[in-house]
Amino acid sequence: MNILDSFSLNGKVIVVTGATGILGESFVKAIAQAGGRLAILGRNEEKAQLRVEQAHAEGAEAIAITANVLDEAEVLKAKNEILTHFGTIDGLVNAAGGNLPGATIGPDQNLFDAEISDTIKAIELNLYGTIIPTHIFGRVIAEKGKGAIVNISSLAASQAITRGLGYNVAKHGVDGYTKWMATEMSLRYGDKVRVNSIAPGVFLTEQNRTLLTNTDGSFTERAQKFVSSTPFSRLGVPEELSGTLVYLLSDASAFVNGERIFVDGGFNAWSGV
Repeated sequence: MNILDSFSLNGKVIVVTGATGILGESFVKAIAQAGGRLAILGRNEEKAQLRVEQAHAEGAEAIAITANVLDEAEVLKAKNEILTHFGTIDGLVNAAGGNLPGATIGPDQNLFDAEISDTIKAIELNLYGTIIPTHIFGRVIAEKGKGAIVNISSLAASQAITRGLGYNVAKHGVDGYTKWMATEMSLRYGDKVRVNSIAPGVFLTEQNRTLLTNTDGSFTERAQKFVSSTPFSRLGVPEELSGTLVYLLSDASAFVNGERIFVDGGFNAWSGV
C-alpha cells in the first residue's frame, strides 16, 4: 500500500460521539475529508443534523442519531440503527465529554464547599461516557477483527489542572481504560484491533469559554497562564487535531496501540524554564 493511501478512511464507517461540540465538529470534517462515512451521535438533534449537512458538504455519507452516551439503552439502539444503515462499524471516536460549571471550583471558593454531586457528574460524563460507547460499538469492531477506537484524554491526565477535580479524575480514568482495553482487545481479537487516545492541549470550547474568556472576549488570567505555559504561546485551533485523529483511525497507525498522543503545542513537554 502506498503510504499516502494508508491514511485514507475511504468507505470506513466511523461513529463519533459528542459530535455536536466544537471539537466534534472538527472531527466530523476531518473524517469526511478523509473519505469516511459517519454516524454522528449527540443529544441535540438540530446540531447533529447540522453536522450531517457539514459532512455532506465534504462529499461524505452521514447520518445523525440522537443519543445520550450515559444511557446504555439509547446507545444500544443507536448501534442497531447504524448497523441497519451501514451494515458495519470500522471506527469509534469518543468525543463526548468536557467539564461542567457545577464541577468547577471558583478561585475564591473553599475547596471543600464544591458540590460532590456535580464532580461525580463530570466523572460520569467523561469516563462512563467513554466506557459505555466503547463496550457497545467496540464489540462490533472486535468481533469483525479490525477497527480503531480513539478516546479523548487531556493534559489533566498528565499534570494536575486546578479547579476541576472531576475532569482530572475522569481523564486519568480514560487513560487507564485506554491502555486496559487496548491490551485486552488485541490479546483476544488480534492485531488489527486498536485503541488509542489523543490528549488535546487547551482549545477554546463552549464548556470552558467562561473559564478562559471575559465578557469582552479577552483572555482571563487562567487562559493567559495556559498560553504562557505553552511553547507555542497560544491556544490550539480545533482543526489542529484533525491530522492526529485521521492517523489513529487509519491503517497508517497499524502498529500503534494503547498510546496517548499529545496535541498541545508543547505544554506537556515544557518544564516552564
